[in-house]
Amino acid sequence: MKLFFSTLLFVLLTSAAFAQYETVTKTKRPSIPGTFLVDLGVNRALNAGSTWNQGLWGSRTVNVYYQYPIRIGRTKFSFNPGIGLSMERWKFTNGAMLIDTVELVSFPNGAAAANQVEQYNLLSPTRVYGSLARKSMFVTNYLEMPIEFRFDTKPEDIARSFNVAIGGRVGLRMNSFTKVKYKDGGENIKVKDKQSFGLNDFRYGVYTRVGIGGFSWFAFYNLSEMFEKGKGPQGLDINTLTVGISINGF
Repeated sequence: MKLFFSTLLFVLLTSAAFAQYETVTKTKRPSIPGTFLVDLGVNRALNAGSTWNQGLWGSRTVNVYYQYPIRIGRTKFSFNPGIGLSMERWKFTNGAMLIDTVELVSFPNGAAAANQVEQYNLLSPTRVYGSLARKSMFVTNYLEMPIEFRFDTKPEDIARSFNVAIGGRVGLRMNSFTKVKYKDGGENIKVKDKQSFGLNDFRYGVYTRVGIGGFSWFAFYNLSEMFEKGKGPQGLDINTLTVGISINGF
């Protein structure tokens, strides 16, 4: 019986101490202003031509942003500037890869090649590696600044509020590269080629979000062309569209 009461006393004292520690911990936990936002979407290239054969789920985007909401007076509207990363993937189902076609042409005079317009086309890797690709992916990563105006039906309770947002994003290309997998003599080869591929270094576009609480649907349309004038596949002006879901951590 003495052992039972001793054990019970120890449990009560331990529970009280733990509860006190938990209260202190919760009180001292830092409160970070603003919100973190994660976008998960699928990409579509518009006016990309007949050689741009992309996979649906393999062509995807992951965006990670930090936003700081600024309430506009006592209204239900807020202004939300932010900063973050946009990571895009384009998977080509036909095994093609972006290749500078000017470099594949032989000129009798080396100076003549310099006068040609640089252009990247989607061609079979056999032109470079002598083998068909098993997998081919094009990756672009941007540092971006999203700016949006948002309407919340319940600004005092964002977690249960219906919200609509419209805004724009400007981005700076950080890097871009292709990843190709092919077989050579029975051996699996992976090649990563990192360069600009004639991409525009800056981009800008508009987007919208509609949702409830921390979950919403979004759509982003890239107003600027993906490649510099005449440098993309078939010399076309390619724009992009991304649709998906957003998860907002309050």
